Amino acid sequence: MNVTVIGYWHGFPEKDEATSGYLLEYGQYKLLIDCGSGVLAKLQAYCTVEELDAVILSHYHHDHKADLGPLQYASIIKAAENPDKQLPIYGHRLNEEQFAGLTFQHVTTGIEYKEEEQATIGPFMVQFLRTHHPVPCYAMKITVADGATLVYTADTSYFDQLADFSAGADLLIAECSGYAGERVTQFGHMTSSCVGKLAARAQPSQVLLSHLPHHGEHQQLIREVQRDYLGAVATAETGWQCVLAGE
Repeated sequence: MNVTVIGYWHGFPEKDEATSGYLLEYGQYKLLIDCGSGVLAKLQAYCTVEELDAVILSHYHHDHKADLGPLQYASIIKAAENPDKQLPIYGHRLNEEQFAGLTFQHVTTGIEYKEEEQATIGPFMVQFLRTHHPVPCYAMKITVADGATLVYTADTSYFDQLADFSAGADLLIAECSGYAGERVTQFGHMTSSCVGKLAARAQPSQVLLSHLPHHGEHQQLIREVQRDYLGAVATAETGWQCVLAGE
């Protein structure tokens, strides 16, 4: 499983960058997790709009879905080259109005996922866990046939069930919206201390800190996580890539 960070900022994109967006590839299949502000422009450095096979959204806050509209417009423009292709966009139905917007003309089709059901999206098997966030939001555990596993926390404050859900992942992409001691947990986000607690309990092979704050020195986040977790930790950057291999 190939993983590429398309965007990683919290709330809004810094200059020439993007908020949440992660490209997963297995074989020729390409799955985009979240489609935040700036993601569509950055995505095209790694694949074309036509090559994208599916999109899955953790929730409907703008920093996770703002570029969905531009992606749908791009799909209309590109439809002349492949008129039969429909792009599936996976989301939850706990906001019916937002879910309805996933289906657009003849080019994108909204598909519901549910916490209690595993979704099969191409070669990816996806499990869901509702997080602690002001709006319905879902963490994802994504596995492929060779056993490689990625967990994406999406937006959330810490809770023990999330650590259990993340146990043993090859890569844990953890939101890290604040430094130790900052007051972000009340808004449904994690600090570096929260991520350290999560990783110490889940023991993933490596942690990638994402959904990063717009202030301070991000290397400090790594040091604060490593107070509790002794494994590999990195901060997300545009174009950060890794290959996850199962047994």
